[in-house]
Amino acid sequence: MSAVFIQDGAARLGGEWVLPPSAAGVVLFAHGSGSSRLSPRNTYVASVLQDRGVGTLLFDLLTQEEDRDYATRFDIELLTRRLLTATLWLKGESKMQSLQVGYFGASTGAAAALQAAAKLENKIAAVVSRGGRPDLAGEQALRQVTAPTLLLVGGVDYGVIELNQQAYSLLNCEKQLTLIPGATHLFEEPGTLEQVARHAADWFVQHFSIPK
Repeated sequence: MSAVFIQDGAARLGGEWVLPPSAAGVVLFAHGSGSSRLSPRNTYVASVLQDRGVGTLLFDLLTQEEDRDYATRFDIELLTRRLLTATLWLKGESKMQSLQVGYFGASTGAAAALQAAAKLENKIAAVVSRGGRPDLAGEQALRQVTAPTLLLVGGVDYGVIELNQQAYSLLNCEKQLTLIPGATHLFEEPGTLEQVARHAADWFVQHFSIPK
């Protein structure tokens, strides 16, 4: 694991980068509002991806000061810019030249992931949303996404299910919407986060062309 810092203007964003041997791709994590790169849910999913030969970059989309402002947590334009900055930084690393890039977004981070994927088009190999708000990406961005996209939603996360269904209907790319039975928004129920990690790993392995 390597500690990294990504600069966006005056903001210095901390992150952690893991690149397994022979990785074919790396996934950038875009966490949700009020969360950070230390989110136990995202770090668990990242560990499962690493075990499957997928590289991961978990980093803070916001500084601590910015995160204290509730409005900033929902500034999808800012979150998207930070994700694009991190992607550009990552692609500038020599080890990354031949690797594919994917996004894993949670909550508002899912909207940022989809907006960034729309802007980067075929440079993003796959996107996964966990309990996300893809609807906040906006109709225009959703229609422009070309990366294969998997939406994972808790089976009893009522309200968010409908928002994901609306976003799903606007996507024109390869797509899948999967409900995790018995799961609420944070996937705290026994076994539900494990299902999220397995589905996400399968999706990235498939689209990164990593041997199963």
